[in-house]
Amino acid sequence: MTQPPTAASPTPTPTEGADAGLRLQYSAISDVGRVRKDNQDSGYAGPWLLTVCDGVGGAARGDIASSTAVQQLRRLDEQPPDEDLLALVAGSLHRAHDRISELVEHDPSLSGTSTTATVALFDGHRIGIGHLGDSRGYLLREGALRQLTSDHTFVQTLIDEGRITEEDARTHPHRNLILKALDGVHETDPDLFYVDLAAGDRLLLCSDGASGVLDDQRLTDILSTGSPDFAAIELVRAALEAGSSDNVTCLVADVVPAETPLDEDLQPLLVGAAAELPRKLLRGSRSITPKPGALFRGHRAGDTGELEPVTDFPEAAGGFAIETDPIDPEQARYAPVQRPRHVWLRRGLATLTLVGLLGTGVGIAQWWIQQQYYVGQQDGVVTIFRGVNADVLGRQLSTPYESTNLTVSQLSSIDAKSVTEGLDSGTLDEARQTVTNLYDQSSAAGGQ
Repeated sequence: MTQPPTAASPTPTPTEGADAGLRLQYSAISDVGRVRKDNQDSGYAGPWLLTVCDGVGGAARGDIASSTAVQQLRRLDEQPPDEDLLALVAGSLHRAHDRISELVEHDPSLSGTSTTATVALFDGHRIGIGHLGDSRGYLLREGALRQLTSDHTFVQTLIDEGRITEEDARTHPHRNLILKALDGVHETDPDLFYVDLAAGDRLLLCSDGASGVLDDQRLTDILSTGSPDFAAIELVRAALEAGSSDNVTCLVADVVPAETPLDEDLQPLLVGAAAELPRKLLRGSRSITPKPGALFRGHRAGDTGELEPVTDFPEAAGGFAIETDPIDPEQARYAPVQRPRHVWLRRGLATLTLVGLLGTGVGIAQWWIQQQYYVGQQDGVVTIFRGVNADVLGRQLSTPYESTNLTVSQLSSIDAKSVTEGLDSGTLDEARQTVTNLYDQSSAAGGQ
């Protein structure tokens, strides 16, 4: 499979047949899936921008991270000025990173949240792509599918080294270990590159809920038929029927000549968590509701949000002024507040309730920690630890539980680094299976 250019790659020359007079005809759908209770994916499709973000964080609210990132990125959805597309994409990703950092600082319970980000900014003849994480971008041209992005995951490093196949990666115990993401902590280092487009191309941006269960041949079969609407819905349906246990988000866009008439109902689409969270946070009095009989009618449990243009907020790119972020701090600072009655009584009851909840929470946390195991190292020996790989106020929350006959020096550099940092496993059986995998990988490497 062709690997994408890196950030240091020179700008490619336009491919033969590339056309400066192009436009996008697009569709998008996001589905919570059959296992997850909430949707942590977010997506946006507009005339100049396609982006998918897959939130990570569980209790740390990955939906907040993905929707915050999309709300920042969607400001790019306007005809780009005559400047470097990649600089625009990189700058927008950096602003999304900063906004997530601000949210975590404001609410420490969000610590640990992060999101993947795959962005395609269109200028009429090519796209500038920015990529972090394991969401993916694909290009279908003349029946041949090309993966544009490369996953920033642990298993992808194993694939690149030839140690496992792509099929093995789909069931690898550490397939969800992401090496790059927008988390508001680590500096963004996205892959940045150009892709020249030609009329007849079809683009797909999707979360790993789709790419993780649908192989290239299945993706090609679906993308080769029907409209963008049809293809997006069929991709989500196929992913769910293939057993995807994750949220599934798919954006499909056809590259057509500029003179091609588009559906008059075609409007920017906001899907997933980004479509759910802002419904009560619209600036002004105008609300967001799906337009009856419009382009997207949804499918099964799919959640889509088609947005009508809001032109009375000029500061918002693309004519929209939707925010998933909390109310503006200055606005909140000066807003009138009605003084409640019985303040001291309420505060006393709240304090007692909080103390009781904290006591219960500490007990539950201690019990849960004792049920967790991970693989690390002690004195150079691969060891299974009981507890979690963290410390609180200088107190380590784990103790050595079971040592092995495997030393860190016997491992590859990647495995050794992972073990030194600690490989979260979950149950004791899962930790032992991780050790078995390390044995097998060490033996395989030693036999080469």
